Amino acid sequence: MWYREPAAKWEEALPLGNGGLGAMVFGGVQEERIQWNEDTLWSGFPRDTNNYEARRHLAAARELIASGKYAEAEQLIEGKMVGRSTESFLPLGDLVIRQSGIADHWTDYRRELDLDTGIASTHFRAGGSDDIFNRDMFISAVDQVAVIGYASTGGAPIQLEIGLSSPLQHRTRAEDGTLVLYGHAPTHIADNYRGDHPGSVLYEDGLGIQYEMRLLALTDSGQVTVDDSGIRINGAGSVTLLIAAATNFEGFDRSPGSGGSDPSGICRRRLQDALQHGFAELRSRHVKDHQALFRRVELQLGRPEAEGSTQALATDERMQAYREGREDAALEALMFQFGRYLLIASSRPGTQPAHLQGIWNPHVQPPWNSDYTTNINTEMNYWPAETTHLSECHEPLFQMIRELSVSGARTAKIHYGARGWVAHHNVDLWRMASPSDGRAMWAFWPMGGAWLCRHLWERYQFHPDLEYLRETAYPLMRDAALFCLDWLIEDGKGHLVTSPSTSPENQFLTEAGLPCSVSAGSTMDMAIIRDIFHHCIEASQLLEQDEELREEWRAAVARLLPYAIDDEGRLMEWSEPYPEAEPGHRHVSHLYGLYPGSDITLQDTPQLAEAAYRTLMSRIDHGGGHTGWSCVWLINLFARLQQPDKAYDYVRTLISRSMHPNLLGDHPPFQIDANFGGTAGLAEMLLQSHLGAIQLLPALPKAWAEGSVRGLKARGGFIVDMEWREGLLTSASVTSTHGRTCRISYSVPFAVRREDGSVVTTDDHGSFETVNGATYRITPATDEDSVNTNGLNKAFLK
Repeated sequence: MWYREPAAKWEEALPLGNGGLGAMVFGGVQEERIQWNEDTLWSGFPRDTNNYEARRHLAAARELIASGKYAEAEQLIEGKMVGRSTESFLPLGDLVIRQSGIADHWTDYRRELDLDTGIASTHFRAGGSDDIFNRDMFISAVDQVAVIGYASTGGAPIQLEIGLSSPLQHRTRAEDGTLVLYGHAPTHIADNYRGDHPGSVLYEDGLGIQYEMRLLALTDSGQVTVDDSGIRINGAGSVTLLIAAATNFEGFDRSPGSGGSDPSGICRRRLQDALQHGFAELRSRHVKDHQALFRRVELQLGRPEAEGSTQALATDERMQAYREGREDAALEALMFQFGRYLLIASSRPGTQPAHLQGIWNPHVQPPWNSDYTTNINTEMNYWPAETTHLSECHEPLFQMIRELSVSGARTAKIHYGARGWVAHHNVDLWRMASPSDGRAMWAFWPMGGAWLCRHLWERYQFHPDLEYLRETAYPLMRDAALFCLDWLIEDGKGHLVTSPSTSPENQFLTEAGLPCSVSAGSTMDMAIIRDIFHHCIEASQLLEQDEELREEWRAAVARLLPYAIDDEGRLMEWSEPYPEAEPGHRHVSHLYGLYPGSDITLQDTPQLAEAAYRTLMSRIDHGGGHTGWSCVWLINLFARLQQPDKAYDYVRTLISRSMHPNLLGDHPPFQIDANFGGTAGLAEMLLQSHLGAIQLLPALPKAWAEGSVRGLKARGGFIVDMEWREGLLTSASVTSTHGRTCRISYSVPFAVRREDGSVVTTDDHGSFETVNGATYRITPATDEDSVNTNGLNKAFLK
């Protein structure tokens, strides 16, 4: 990714991160601005957010719903059963570096982000001289510091004035040659649910998170002066800046600093450790760590020579040409890899998970608090984690689920008198599991915990390790499923339903024509509960545990309100065919069973698949898919329906309409879920494995008639490489990571060979046994191949 001009605004800056520390680099010439975030710097502190009055009104709300008094039920819920807003993810501060001795005129400017190395660079020639100034920056996960290097090729002296500031309460001081920014976060930010309008920011002594950021300047020559106002460097040949940041956060359920955590000590140790390595070694250690993750997957779309022609354009120029209709498959591949890069940069083991803005946010009052919105956005962030070979980056989400199971157990009991644990649609650093404040259409949705548990099961599917299932996934899934058992009620017609129930952020029209969100048994509720019950049944069988509970889940599954199709052939969103208040609504929650779920498939439930397709087309006809994350959900849904060109239409829509010049997703405003969901969507178009078979190129569009991919992952424990020409597979290889049975599905006959070239016999379903660590080559079958090539028959919509 490269540009001919410095970033004019935040949405043009380039993101760096190591999971815990994030930065946006503007690439200025005479003045460089770098905006920083630290993943545990949030407002607030642990507090009880539960509404102790909510349970008293549950029966009354259910009675109103059963009587068809939906608007009255909604009014009761919004008045008595919701809670408070989450706390906010906050900016750490700005590093401003002024470089003097540079003429007002410069040439040969270039700023770039190398996704392969995780390094942002700025290069320019000063005035009419031969001196080229180079600036490189990275944030190291292995050394837990940010590093900025300044150098010039012609020996021109480097002269810098460096300052730190923060929009939070802060001070700066000089300490042992280091510039220190320190302060504390507000304990609450009011009126901040939507955007940056004025609100109340509350600071309380002794409460809230304390933070610190330290900057150390190293030079090969010249003079360095440090005082409370900043750092000045004169006459240096090269400069290395080391930055460390930390807070006194000690856990979601502990007061900050209560265990003696010391941000100053943490930062000092990180800088001292980094001093053991020079710039070149820090860079090498960072690149090695980054590439160990990033280089697992390679994607080539289109002809390599075509890629070369488009790369002559700066990235923003390519995007403009793309918006005007130019084909650029390499830009689409870049978007895919950028999503992987962002997940590496914002979610590492031991850090907080990626939230609505990943780890990057400049606002004290960020849109939607920069929280974890679990009615689609948080889950979408992690859709590419397993498929694109970044399982380690999934770990922070699993840790959040563990913590939510603790806070969510109290909410389940206090709000609903239920067993297990629950989460609603907003979560923050303090793992608020209770409903947020606001309208019932978003605030009252107790399915967040059950949806998050799908990620635990997906990890097992991609890494079938019984120990992980026994120790981590199943206990959390089991307790979320216990809540679901207790939350279901009889509908009077022989079915089990949820009540009160909403379909996230959408509304129907009552008989009186009023928009309303509250009813019973929304399709999404039923799909999520069916999903987690099925997963718990299978897990308990594998682990030989909870036989009686397993039978309860089985009995409940048989009675869950089934999917229904309306008179227009569309999948119904609610339990009744209510008129839609907004036919083009951005959420398509009722299609959960198609993606990310697997209840609805072309092969097994063609009528429901057809209804899902009609639902999608109806939403689109009325303006659906108009936000970044909504657009990428359509990519994944059309990929599951094996509609490659429709999926590709929304790849183009995503890049053309819903991405900033720096390729960050635009809701609007900036939300990172579009990046992650877009990456997952491209992977889903090339490889699917949710039906018990590895489907090769299931939704390959005409625009990608030629290409190759290496390193995608499939369920069952397999790594897949593929090459194709003229829209047809030329070869593929499958590497087994767990020695499981492999089943291949492709639209033409194929042969399976071992590494020594010998043919592997497949059964009638295209299955064959594998050896852990072995690689198997898949090629189109020839007349000489005596193999059974029956895979899944490819089904098509009408």
